[in-house]
Amino acid sequence: MWEGSDRRKFPRANYPCLVIIRKDHKEPEALLTHTENVGIGGICVILKKNLGLFMPVDLELDLMDTQQHIKCEGKIVWAVKRKETEEKKPSFFDTGIEFVRITEDDRQRVAFVVDRLEKLQSE
Repeated sequence: MWEGSDRRKFPRANYPCLVIIRKDHKEPEALLTHTENVGIGGICVILKKNLGLFMPVDLELDLMDTQQHIKCEGKIVWAVKRKETEEKKPSFFDTGIEFVRITEDDRQRVAFVVDRLEKLQSE
């Protein structure tokens, strides 16, 4: 279980990949964004609106690794409003989403990406 942004259980890597978020299985509107970082426990994304804490979401994550997109369920565990730079621009929210239902194969794909990036960054 997620315990807060300062107590992450899993390493994260800065890896900007495409994410499609749906708030409800029935809702046709999808939010298209990208990750700030990714880890085997979840992702951080930038959204134009706050979806609400503990909101269940459907995720589609493109790791850009030539394989199928990862489709899983998630839960919003935190959201922080960014500082506004101009009055006329929309506010953005850094949003943490915990993976709730993800296959072990997909979790291993995410782990591989995170491990590879950690090794590259440490070299």
